[in-house]
Amino acid sequence: MNQNKNILAGAVVAATVLMQAPLAMAASGTVAFLMPDQASTRYEEHDFPGFKAEMAKICPDCQVIYQNADADVARQQQQFNSVLTQGAKVIVIDPVDSSAAASLVALAQSQDVKVIAYDRPIPAKTADYYVSFDNEGIGKAIAESLVKHLEKMGVSTDKGGLLQINGSPTDAAAGLIKDGIHAGIASGKYETLAEFDTPDWAPPKAQEWASGQITRFGDKIIGIVAANDGTGGGAIAALKAAGVDPLPPVTGNDATIAALQLIIAGDQYNTISKPSEIVAQAAARVAVQFLDGETPEAKTTLYDTPSELFVPAVVTRENLKAEIIDKGIQTADELCTGRYAEGCKELNIK
Repeated sequence: MNQNKNILAGAVVAATVLMQAPLAMAASGTVAFLMPDQASTRYEEHDFPGFKAEMAKICPDCQVIYQNADADVARQQQQFNSVLTQGAKVIVIDPVDSSAAASLVALAQSQDVKVIAYDRPIPAKTADYYVSFDNEGIGKAIAESLVKHLEKMGVSTDKGGLLQINGSPTDAAAGLIKDGIHAGIASGKYETLAEFDTPDWAPPKAQEWASGQITRFGDKIIGIVAANDGTGGGAIAALKAAGVDPLPPVTGNDATIAALQLIIAGDQYNTISKPSEIVAQAAARVAVQFLDGETPEAKTTLYDTPSELFVPAVVTRENLKAEIIDKGIQTADELCTGRYAEGCKELNIK
């Protein structure tokens, strides 16, 4: 996509260093942090804690309001109206429905309230800023990684094809990931047997769809490109329930503890390490700049919105220790429990 041509280059580590530059203290203000669902544990465990900690550091007199819509569009609209009533001057929103969020942006801007689109863009209405990882790049990376793995393993294109499990059809970021997956699959010669958009990113719905495709295609399924760890986990559960052995490689995204453990066990092929705290910290810094009356620098532009997009890393068994353990994203104690202890020994994770 042309919008991504000017994506911020460089590693996440470099971006983190840049974000540690001094920032003038804001006097005070109320900032709302509205997240979309609890199907993924990342919002409660990483995004909000990262945002709250950064706000406490750079704007100790600011008030932070946190709400999670639990995948309910109407609830998020109510939460948005509520924080406006409570005097929020900046609203950071990861929309349940990217299209529905356009009216919320218009409402806030009519009241001189700044809106930062977070993780998921809002294409139909220009927000004041957008902070995320490069979602199209994520989709391409996980798909290319799987394709190269199949090629390296000598899997013939005549043997079968791939299943593609996308994210929610109401999530614009899922659409970008989907575009990236298409591009990644196109880098090889494997066909796509079937494709599915997962309502609300719900793992049970991904599992149900995958079960039907297993019945339909059987051993012609040579790999599954899933858009995140939840949908990937649903696909793996379906494969195991059907007695498929060995499992075809399955992708993911988010580097959840559950997914990392599945990679350690050899059940999942890859995921994306994108420490959400990095994006949360960036959103906090942009919010404080808005409170100070400043115009945050646009590192790139997406959907005509000034943006900052971070570049994450693909994680497989080969680099899990280096990317996850050695960088302090998770610890061995957190990952190497129960049946995963043996895999940790194989990967020299201590």
